[in-house]
Amino acid sequence: MSYNTDRDEFGQQIGNYTAQVLKGAKPGDLPVVQSSKFIFVINLGTAKTLGLTIPSALLARADELIE
Repeated sequence: MSYNTDRDEFGQQIGNYTAQVLKGAKPGDLPVVQSSKFIFVINLGTAKTLGLTIPSALLARADELIE
């Protein structure tokens, strides 16, 4: 199980930073941006290998399940 940043939001942030740099902004002057959206991922294959049973309530809350 892990929390990760949303890849779409991360890509947009990179695009915004790149656009600002290409327009002449100095990278050191750009503000640090923290992700505001995170996704909850459960790797079911790893859980099975470790002999773990994931409760159904936790599975229902996951944004992504890896088989």
